[in-house]
Amino acid sequence: MGDYSKALEFYEKDLEITKIVLPPNHPDLATSYSNIGGVYNDMGDYSKALEFYEKSHKIYEIALPPNHPSLATSYSNIGGVYKDMGDYSKALEFYEKSHKIYAIALPPNHPSLATSYSNIGGVYKDMGDYSKALEFYEKSLKIREIALPSNHPSLATSY
Repeated sequence: MGDYSKALEFYEKDLEITKIVLPPNHPDLATSYSNIGGVYNDMGDYSKALEFYEKSHKIYEIALPPNHPSLATSYSNIGGVYKDMGDYSKALEFYEKSHKIYAIALPPNHPSLATSYSNIGGVYKDMGDYSKALEFYEKSLKIREIALPSNHPSLATSY
């Protein structure tokens, strides 16, 4: 685990092939960029993570309808990098954009909506606004209690 150079090697090969066989605004190309961004984020190279997540996001904005869940995931990925960097206002900006899409595109008890609430709550927690964090964590928990089985790990970590 944690073999980032190997992961980058394979994701970069994937990107090279994807660039050859698909048009430049194909969602699968966005996924390739996002995968590389995820590795850089895990490595703590936030500028590279943002670079690849933003390339991915631009493709999604062109290729997908404005309320597509993949676009919400893309906003969330970018928000996660800003959170990891300690830029909480930017993190909230992107997490809230993500949440707005999920709220429109998904049923009200979808687990991704719960994750979205939890992400926002996490930023408020890191900012020291514990009452606001609790508000979002409770919304997340409520959805997870409805949507997930009682022994699901995501439910356990919500308590």
